[in-house]
Amino acid sequence: MSNVDKYYAQTHQVENQPPALEDYNLYSEDTALQEAIHREGARWAEQDIARFGAECGLPERIALGFAANANRPQLHTHDRFGHRIDMVEFHPSYHALMDIAISEGLHSSPWLEPKPGAHVARAAKYYLHTQVEAAHGCPITMTFAAIPALQHQPELLTHFGPKIMATQYDGRNVPDTMKHGLTIGMAMTEKQGGSDVRTNSTRAFPIGQEGPGAAYELVGHKWFVSAPMCDAFLILAQAPGGLSCFLVPRWRPDGSKNAIHIQQLKNKMGNVANASSECELRGAFGWLVGQEGRGVRTIIEMVAITRYDCMIGSSSGMRQATVQAIYHARHRSAFGATLVDQPLMQNVLADLAVESEAAMTMTMRLARSLDQQDNEHERLLTRILTPIGKYWICKRTPNHAYEAMEVIGGMGVMENTIMPRLFREAPVNAIWEGSGNVQCLDIIRALNKEPEVLSAYFVEVEQAMGADARFDQAVHSLKALFSTIKPDDYQYSARYLAEHLAKVMQGALLLQYAPAEVADAFCASRLSADTAANYGCLPAGTAARTIIDRCFNYNN
Repeated sequence: MSNVDKYYAQTHQVENQPPALEDYNLYSEDTALQEAIHREGARWAEQDIARFGAECGLPERIALGFAANANRPQLHTHDRFGHRIDMVEFHPSYHALMDIAISEGLHSSPWLEPKPGAHVARAAKYYLHTQVEAAHGCPITMTFAAIPALQHQPELLTHFGPKIMATQYDGRNVPDTMKHGLTIGMAMTEKQGGSDVRTNSTRAFPIGQEGPGAAYELVGHKWFVSAPMCDAFLILAQAPGGLSCFLVPRWRPDGSKNAIHIQQLKNKMGNVANASSECELRGAFGWLVGQEGRGVRTIIEMVAITRYDCMIGSSSGMRQATVQAIYHARHRSAFGATLVDQPLMQNVLADLAVESEAAMTMTMRLARSLDQQDNEHERLLTRILTPIGKYWICKRTPNHAYEAMEVIGGMGVMENTIMPRLFREAPVNAIWEGSGNVQCLDIIRALNKEPEVLSAYFVEVEQAMGADARFDQAVHSLKALFSTIKPDDYQYSARYLAEHLAKVMQGALLLQYAPAEVADAFCASRLSADTAANYGCLPAGTAARTIIDRCFNYNN
């Protein structure tokens, strides 16, 4: 036998490659999340969350995420007869994911069944679900966030609320009277203003009597409408009394198509399973929500919730990226040893794990605050922590995703893995629902309008004082900064303030609730004077392997 014949059959043997990460329970393999569920008041939901975590790890569930992203939405402005239809066609996998999310109550459960821990339980399931596929979470989040905004117009909430909160997904393109469940979208920005919505030029004209709950016709252009196949949209437009908020249905009350014309779908880098669009309103029918001229105040109720969901989504992305990296390192060998057993790789993996746990812990702490809005401390904490968390957690996610890709190496760039999707999805939450600068301006707005939010913040973080000298020094430095900086200088220093507010809060929570190894690694790498910009720079003596095993110890 020749050497060619002898070795030919061996050239295609697959060696040193990890098996697919599937058939595992995303919840039971996440110790930190389990602890958060117990701590933050949702222990009653644990059995349901664990059941859902197992379903999220099924191969067929994971496959839905890949299929929804491989088959982008398609716009059909007209039917074959020439009638205007403004129809966006989705792959069946997208509808399946929407059905799962709505059946599980991710769009409504705290409103449908309000009780202690309801926001915590919903956040946990959303955190698990978006690890499978994040893009379709956009209409789920907006539907969830619409309820607080519609509370400004009780008759509209009474009429539409039951179907908005219903746990039945109905993806048909028919009037709301024919549907079992409704989804809600949002259209705030315009091309001339972006986040500066007070420059909006879309006009709203009263059809008859004007005022809250009355009917108007809207004329103008919306630069970013997401997601255009929702059943109704909260839209900002200039009424006679100023910038106002309107609920605009896709179908008019008489059953005819509303004049919402989709110009094109956005060609996005990420978030591709979800449709985002540019639309023209050519006399679109809508109802005024709240008072004329109070549109920002009305819709900000929705925006605050969507910003919180950005924290959940980014934390979820961090978790899945970390899990993928650790799983790969457990199965891959190089230079004579398994990657996870090599000190330099342990440093990187432990650092990723610390960042992931810090993000999730702050996110779930805020969920507890949302459950306790009748408590003044929790209300103030929600007001300041939402923009802090939205700024920091979402901004940290892109580099975190990249580092996890680098752990996996060349395979991490391949489109038949989840890593490119996690990377492309990572910037979305940082930019949408108010970019980093907008969040910083919101922090300043909170400090100026309600100075008590800063007191509530320090009351919260001081619960961890005395546990770590580096943390104590960070708190003292932050207090000193606020005692010397002038409010007029807040804006120039806003990013510096936001970053330190976030890291000190995360440090406080980890010192109180995480194992000493995790808290020590965080304080050493994020709060000490000697910190590094890149992942994998944890100081000598860090219990890296302990941190990695706590994060994800699954090995099929």
